[in-house]
Amino acid sequence: MDKKDKMARAVEVKRRRDAVAASLAASQRNTRRAVAKAVDGAAAPRWRWPLDATRSAVARVDWAHVRERLTQYAKLARMHKPIGAALLLWPTWWALWLAAGDFPPWRTLVIFTLGVFLMRSAGCVINDYADRDLDPLVQRTRDRPIAAGLVTPREALVVFAVLIALAFLLVLLTNRLTVELSLGGAFLALTYPFMKRYTYLPQVYLGMAFGWSIPMAFAAVKGADPKAFMAALPLCGLLYLANVLWSTIYDTEYAMVDRDDDIRAGAKSTAILFGDADLPILGVLMATFLFAMLLVAQRGHLHWAHFAGIGAAALLFGWQQWIMRRRDREACFAAFRNNNLVGLVLWVGIALSLSLN
Repeated sequence: MDKKDKMARAVEVKRRRDAVAASLAASQRNTRRAVAKAVDGAAAPRWRWPLDATRSAVARVDWAHVRERLTQYAKLARMHKPIGAALLLWPTWWALWLAAGDFPPWRTLVIFTLGVFLMRSAGCVINDYADRDLDPLVQRTRDRPIAAGLVTPREALVVFAVLIALAFLLVLLTNRLTVELSLGGAFLALTYPFMKRYTYLPQVYLGMAFGWSIPMAFAAVKGADPKAFMAALPLCGLLYLANVLWSTIYDTEYAMVDRDDDIRAGAKSTAILFGDADLPILGVLMATFLFAMLLVAQRGHLHWAHFAGIGAAALLFGWQQWIMRRRDREACFAAFRNNNLVGLVLWVGIALSLSLN
């Protein structure tokens, strides 16, 4: 064997020895890790095992995807547009203050305020689900999550169920009568979005759904005393009727924004029903609503502060009529949003009048 072959053999032997040494070292490291893991697992108390499993599961969550889905669900529930919740909140607060005769119990106030936001969000979700075939045809609604394909109809139903369940849990903190009435409110909220396919009066049905918090508020405050609740029913019914009128007013203004698109899509609304007589009819409804609130003053023993609120609401209605005189989309939408102030000034008038009593 020449010198060159000997050198090659020596190199090969050294390579094999190094490979065997590396393999032994790796085996020893793996053994030490396994022993250390077994020792740690044996040393960890049992109560930490669920915690460790939870941490491991959380670490595997794609939080960027979760944030993106929650953002779309929030848009679906219109949480970035609180005007609808405000229009539902004011009549609820009118009822709570009138039922209590002054500032309502804090517990009841918190329950109903949170419930307003949950039910309004649930209503928006089921409305978009019902209108998933119509919204792509309307300029203002084609970018909504379901219409744009960002949320599936199945996801929308799950979100609706969660919101309804949370609202029902809140109602369970009240009394039996309020819980029973809440079932009627859930029915109205579930069926309202489909009314525009069958009747030109979905805005009236919306008023019935949005106003259902009024009898529930009276039941929550006075339901423990059947005689007191029965005595308050005329005031409750009058306020409910007034709210149906008010809801028809502002939702007709809202429908006037989409009137041309709704006609093409085959949807129905009071804006289409009223046609060119929309502004005069709205004027009659506004006057009737204000008269109903005057009757509320007589039934609820309210004084000058409430009358001042009615006067301010009348001025706001006059401004709405003025800006809508040419029926521009933007003007009609501005008139719709202005009803938030109408609800506010009426609540301030009721609250002040009761406190001054």
